Amino acid sequence: MIQLDNLTKFFGTRAAVIGLSLEVPEGTIFGFIGPNGAGKTSTMRMLATLSRPSGGAARVGDFDVGEDPAEVRRIMGYMPDHFGIYPGMRVGEYLDFFGAAFRIPLVKRKSIIHDVLELTDLTKKRDDFVDTLSQGNKQRVCLAKTLIHDPKVLILDEPASGLDPRARIELRELLKTLRSMGKTILVSSHILSDLADFSDHIGIIERGKLVVTGAVHDVAKKYRPHRLFEWRLLDGVETAKQWLESQPVVQKVEVNDHLLKIQGNFTDEEMARFHAELVGKGVKVVSCREIEANLEEVFMNVTSGGVS
Repeated sequence: MIQLDNLTKFFGTRAAVIGLSLEVPEGTIFGFIGPNGAGKTSTMRMLATLSRPSGGAARVGDFDVGEDPAEVRRIMGYMPDHFGIYPGMRVGEYLDFFGAAFRIPLVKRKSIIHDVLELTDLTKKRDDFVDTLSQGNKQRVCLAKTLIHDPKVLILDEPASGLDPRARIELRELLKTLRSMGKTILVSSHILSDLADFSDHIGIIERGKLVVTGAVHDVAKKYRPHRLFEWRLLDGVETAKQWLESQPVVQKVEVNDHLLKIQGNFTDEEMARFHAELVGKGVKVVSCREIEANLEEVFMNVTSGGVS
């Protein structure tokens, strides 16, 4: 649904995006990650037809962003990282304004506004002034505005910025709902744990270049080829440590009070054997769990800067 082919953007002599190629399948959520200045917003603005590419090509659906910008806008909803709020305008009026901007007939706008308010859980806020809303509800209003013309594709630049934990959780669930409705979503966020929760695929960009892309699980597995388990022991920590260190498949053992972490390339059968052997040696095991690789770990491994 979204396809970038060697997409490039220069501002004067400075390259913001360099030869970016990726594909976002229809009906999926693609998490777009990168440090400040990496080129995420520049890429999104080109997809939203707000900035022309310096080279390469980008398509949304069947339309080229450079050749068919009006058609791209018809099927796309773009939510920027900073958006305008009109003082003195109520939520319903704000959405009606944008419905008119998208040339939605007056007779249809009322029902459409009702639907997007319900979808974004803003029905009770319809008559509230937009500039008096909480940050979370302002974000919801902006998303409702983005959905007003029922776009097939959503480009969301840092939609969780400034939200409290509850609002972030609610936003995550809303994005999953939109995916279930068949929307294709490209979303950037500096909250990597959130992206891991709802994204089907991710791409990490740094200094204008795509450095990693793929399914979330596959990317995480690639950048941590070993397995990591955490054991919580009631006692026998030193016994367990010494025995595990003697096993060829165990690469590393770390102890922190009654927590013991082991790293290695062991199978499930070997983990079951470890457990049985330790219990047989009198070690009291409270729990054992595998610690999955996460996006924060991948990000720090493949980039030189911090999260933005």
